Amino acid sequence: MAMEFHQLRIFEAVVRHRTVTDAAVALDHAPSSVSAQIRALERSLGVPLFERTPTGMRPTGAGERLLVWARRLLAQAEQARAEVAGRSRQVRLGALETIAATYVPRVLARLAERRPGVEVEVRPSVSRADLLADVIAGRLEAALVLDTGEALGDLGFPTPPEPLTFLDVDEVPLALVAAPRHPLAGRAGLTPADLAEERLLVNAPNCSFLMAADRVVGPGPERVWTGGVPVMRAWAEQGLGVALLPEFAVASARDAGTLTRLDLPAPALSLRLVWRGDQEDVPGLRDVLYAACA
Repeated sequence: MAMEFHQLRIFEAVVRHRTVTDAAVALDHAPSSVSAQIRALERSLGVPLFERTPTGMRPTGAGERLLVWARRLLAQAEQARAEVAGRSRQVRLGALETIAATYVPRVLARLAERRPGVEVEVRPSVSRADLLADVIAGRLEAALVLDTGEALGDLGFPTPPEPLTFLDVDEVPLALVAAPRHPLAGRAGLTPADLAEERLLVNAPNCSFLMAADRVVGPGPERVWTGGVPVMRAWAEQGLGVALLPEFAVASARDAGTLTRLDLPAPALSLRLVWRGDQEDVPGLRDVLYAACA
């Protein structure tokens, strides 16, 4: 029995979602159909591809080896389809929402000047984990995330299940800000101890700015869960707490006098471009990489 492309797509979906049911929902298939195709694929290869565990379907050694080939073959098939049909291949670039609104437009402008024929589909996301999973699975060619350190995840994020290539393309300075009337405004040489009784405005648990704040101000301040960067900034302007945010997100408010920077040192984050090293030959990807690094 031949190994077929639709079986590879189903196999990749089960690896990604970890259960037959979730993979079936994502593919709009019946779970019984997904199970049947996995069994057929295992029979055609003569090896088991999954171990059934309490936490879901886990690829065997053979399954891990097939996963590399499956993703490569599926990406090449999509590339072949686009070229034969005479349509340009879109480079799918994921980015955290804050980055998509501020940094990505500059990348697109440089790309339009350098390679006007390259099309980019930008996919904003609030989840770093989803962006990396999409790059690994080939649903994105590259993604822009925030991090720090020498390895992907050094800010405190879980390490991706598969190695990814990355490059730091810019520095993102951070500022601890508050309303101008805040008691600590204008006070020099603050330390984390000075903030122990403050309210720290934060976003989601896996937010880059929250992880950075954990390092900068320590565990003392009360965490007040708000929303995204615009909400954190607005609440800080109203005196509802302090917030550690990127400089680019608060510069206009500081210029307008609705926010002030507190004198507590905060190391910058790195804007990190992430992609799969084995996919660098995808048409247009190198051009996007160059535009992001310019």
